[in-house]
Amino acid sequence: MRIVSLLPSTTEILFDLGAGDDVVGVTFECDHPVEARTRTIVSTSAMPEGLTTREIDAWVAAALHRGEDLYHLDAGALSGLDADLVVTQDLCAVCAVDVSVVDDALAHLGCTAEVLTIDPHTLDEVLASVETLGKATGTETTASELVTSLRSRLDEVARRVAGRPRPRTLLLEWTEPPFAPGHWVPDMVALAGGESVLGTPGEKSFRTTWQAVTEARPEVVVCAPCGYDLDGSAALAAQLVASGALPDAVPVWAVDANASFARPGPRLVDGVEALAGILHPEAFADLPASPIARRVRDGG
Repeated sequence: MRIVSLLPSTTEILFDLGAGDDVVGVTFECDHPVEARTRTIVSTSAMPEGLTTREIDAWVAAALHRGEDLYHLDAGALSGLDADLVVTQDLCAVCAVDVSVVDDALAHLGCTAEVLTIDPHTLDEVLASVETLGKATGTETTASELVTSLRSRLDEVARRVAGRPRPRTLLLEWTEPPFAPGHWVPDMVALAGGESVLGTPGEKSFRTTWQAVTEARPEVVVCAPCGYDLDGSAALAAQLVASGALPDAVPVWAVDANASFARPGPRLVDGVEALAGILHPEAFADLPASPIARRVRDGG
């Protein structure tokens, strides 16, 4: 089988399932595992480089208003790969190439590849997508074992946080302007032993205001801007602290959003474990500190 993966998350899953050798095409964002970078890149961003978070938000909003695609699909590269399976999404126009663009390109090329759309909205659906990809690639046993292992880790987190107070937690999916969390992120906060404020499980993230952030009375703020690694998130969180945008005396953390929050794959479980360690450090004192989380400001 020859597979083109148009989502960083599905690329990760395919490699985790042992189907990495079958992956022949990826997006410019597919960077995990490192081996994925050796595959042909068939999708790139249309957005200029070097923009600030506010400029990125403005550029995306304007492009969507004009009905423009946010990603370039290289039909020539796609044609040369002779794919049997193309994995894409219909979840978020900002996240990756839309399935309609893929369908149009394949029709234009006369390609008969199967198109598999992966659109998880909740953490349970993310885990189900692992099994879906397992069925599509003949790796059902490995997929089942992986999901069982991930659920076992989530059960261990649940055991450790059971009966503890649930801090009001705001996880910001963007910083300028602030975006409240959606999709699987509120699930992650709840599993980690927190109460997610502003966001709704399974729904889209949405633009909010700093006044709404203050009125939500968060006890912990976690900065997880989509597209940013830990260093990038920490820098943005530090800017928010310096600007006075966040409520006073509230602890502020940064996390690696790219690795374990924004991409709906197995590493979301790493994100749940990191959040649990932030919210309930006493329950995880016997374990090493998470490498994907960093304290930016202490509470007081």
